[in-house]
Amino acid sequence: MRTITLEEHFATPAFMDGPGRQLKAQAEASRGHPEVAFGLPNLVERLTSLGERRLQDMDAAGIDVQVLSLTAPGTEQLPPDEARATARETNDALAEAVKRHPDRLAGLASLPTAAPEAAAEELERAVRGLGFKGAVINGHVQGRYLDDPDFWPILERAEALRVPIHLHPTQPPAPVVAASYTGHFAPGVTNILSIAGWGWHIETAVHVIRAILGGAFDRYPGLQLIVGHLGEGLPFMLQRMDHTMARQLTKLERPVGAYLRENVHYTFSGFNYLPPFLNLLLEVGVERIMFSADYPYASMEQARMFLEQLPVSPADRERIAHGNAERLLGL
Repeated sequence: MRTITLEEHFATPAFMDGPGRQLKAQAEASRGHPEVAFGLPNLVERLTSLGERRLQDMDAAGIDVQVLSLTAPGTEQLPPDEARATARETNDALAEAVKRHPDRLAGLASLPTAAPEAAAEELERAVRGLGFKGAVINGHVQGRYLDDPDFWPILERAEALRVPIHLHPTQPPAPVVAASYTGHFAPGVTNILSIAGWGWHIETAVHVIRAILGGAFDRYPGLQLIVGHLGEGLPFMLQRMDHTMARQLTKLERPVGAYLRENVHYTFSGFNYLPPFLNLLLEVGVERIMFSADYPYASMEQARMFLEQLPVSPADRERIAHGNAERLLGL
């Protein structure tokens, strides 16, 4: 069975010394602490390997193809000029890696999201010139979201190119962290609560809902998003949102749930949990679900084992493992 994973991360050494320096410092501080999450002590080495080290890890887990995207925080928190340079340099480096290993690697473009017109042009260059399969946006752009029409040139170009945008989590804006995640508990708890424990996922879910309510998909009905982590909580709330946010209120062309079923695709990416998988399957159908591992932050071996044990038909397992990704990304 061919396997394609969709939320797999990389970085360049220059990125890790620049926008990713906080992540690099956390990874280096974790050395000698076996209680940390999978891969963190060797995170920089795994992220920056676009050759044999990565391919060996893929082979060991039975992964045929990784679709790579720049790790968070990406470019979204950078000033426009720095974001332009970082996105272009990063995309060129990824394109070289894909060229060396075209049967094993594919790419999603980094974009200077803070400069939407330039981001649209970079997406065009990456797709038409470099052969990339879509783009990644790492969460909010300094507190601004995709319901803001200023960003819609990016959405328009993605729809025209018929490529998806992977909306990846990032830390909530600082005022949100202060208001919602800082309480009568240790700072370390605040940190994990605001990211992997809760905040990353709720932040991404809110981002998707804002894009829907802002009319982005009415304006660009062919636009497709990818979100990870079994839907970032969206499937659980889908019917509730349809019940509470009727079209008479939203003035949208379709119910909220229709956009979540027709304009969004969903991956596992580190969520190897059966109950939320079944919730996702029941709400959106197998055609919208794709395999993922979240390498190097989570285990490819565990993801592959979870895939093999899903209570679905062989045909549906094939769709999740590779068929849906092939159809969406043109792989």
